[in-house]
Amino acid sequence: MAIDPEQQPITSVSREVGKSSGEISAEREPLIKENHDPENYSAVAAVLPFFFPALGGLLYGYEIGATSCATISLQSPSLSGISWYNLSPVDVGLVTSGSLYGALLGSIVAFTIADVIGRRKELILAALLYLVGALVTALSPIYSVLIIGRIIYGVSVGLAMHAAPMYIAETAPSQIRGRLVSLKEFFIVLGMVGGYGIGSLTVNILSGWRYMYATSVPLAVIMGIGMWWLPASPRWLLLRVIQGKGNVENQKEAAIKSICRLRGPAFVDSAAEQVDEILAELSFVGEDKEVTFGELFEGKCLKALIIGGGLVLFQQITGQPSVLYYAPSILQTAGFSAAGDATRVSILLGLLKLIMTGVAVVVIDRLGRRPLLLGGVGGMVVSLFLLGSYYLFFSASPVVAVVALLLYVGCYQLSFGPIGWLMISEIFPLKLRGRGLSLAVLVNFGANALVTFAFSPLKELLGAGILFCAFGVICVLSLLFIFFIVPETKGLTLEEIEAKCL
Repeated sequence: MAIDPEQQPITSVSREVGKSSGEISAEREPLIKENHDPENYSAVAAVLPFFFPALGGLLYGYEIGATSCATISLQSPSLSGISWYNLSPVDVGLVTSGSLYGALLGSIVAFTIADVIGRRKELILAALLYLVGALVTALSPIYSVLIIGRIIYGVSVGLAMHAAPMYIAETAPSQIRGRLVSLKEFFIVLGMVGGYGIGSLTVNILSGWRYMYATSVPLAVIMGIGMWWLPASPRWLLLRVIQGKGNVENQKEAAIKSICRLRGPAFVDSAAEQVDEILAELSFVGEDKEVTFGELFEGKCLKALIIGGGLVLFQQITGQPSVLYYAPSILQTAGFSAAGDATRVSILLGLLKLIMTGVAVVVIDRLGRRPLLLGGVGGMVVSLFLLGSYYLFFSASPVVAVVALLLYVGCYQLSFGPIGWLMISEIFPLKLRGRGLSLAVLVNFGANALVTFAFSPLKELLGAGILFCAFGVICVLSLLFIFFIVPETKGLTLEEIEAKCL
């Protein structure tokens, strides 16, 4: 029998759901068995429910790559095409970090609206704001309008990075859920490489920065149309049913239609039965009780927050922005001709990130989350201490720094890069997922801002060698956190994760 993407392939539901009233009987038996048949799914049907939300990640990555080149174009007296090209370091910093401030704001907005409007409408709103932000930025006549455009674009980043993992996780078959959510990280890196590429092609033409930002407009339109076409998450629709929000029969009918569209024509006959089973399972794990703000920090909710928030916190404070900041100088020291061109260096590292993320996508549902996290973060520890040693003791041997740099980037993309976003999309109970994931995204962007702005003064105070060794120590702490706290979720459906891991 075919079942919903989040539905337990291994569940056996003995409770009965009233077909007419939607009421769930009080009798409950274990829903999760140890041995089960694989969940039936159509790989073709899983493509579009992944692709359109993942465009939100692509647009996020594109903004990172394009902005690194746009700041060069903006400051060119001859090629900027504006009279206010003489920007101060603070002005340039605001251009670069404007989207980060917007993403923080978007995360706060997501906390309040996510469970009300649902994942699909949140992604439609994100696409609209991507479009508006890109147009305002590309057409800005003065500096202040440019910053407003960057903040609007950033709000869409916060919304998209919140809703996309949830929508993909809630509509993906459990056997390939890890692969698909991790593939979103691949799209982010692909967007970065695309941004670097478009930037390198337009940085030397008049008003090239406008073309860089305008390029994201058609992608935002495609994302918006695609999300408008896709159905709402059936899991979210049924959560509202058992929490008494909306008309029961209408919501159940919408969920049946959603499953039919997500699974294809072959699954039409079993859709109604699947809906009843999902309702029974949601009630079994207590999803019918709406969580209050205080309960976010109690019991299962608190454990999920510790796991998800801890992963995205360590994702940012283990030094990735700082290592990439030093990449051009490291490659230049090693004698790479590309080091004289920051854009080419960025493309080189972007391609490495793309390749290693692709490797993670291929193996994550076979090897599991914990092995990749432990192995990848272990490699990051070695690379950070190597980088620190280079600046402290081996400055005459630049090959040490180059090897450490490439090892760090590769190991990060095997571990924290894709798996951090995957785990926060899996680990939160459904009734908490919207607000819990928004808190995790807020931690992510907040830690990113902290590392970004603390790096320069810490570098001046401690020196690069000590700073990288300090990041290595933080990586060791993250290894301990993963080993003792983070559970393995490979092959588990979302209900199993809540039942077994929280």
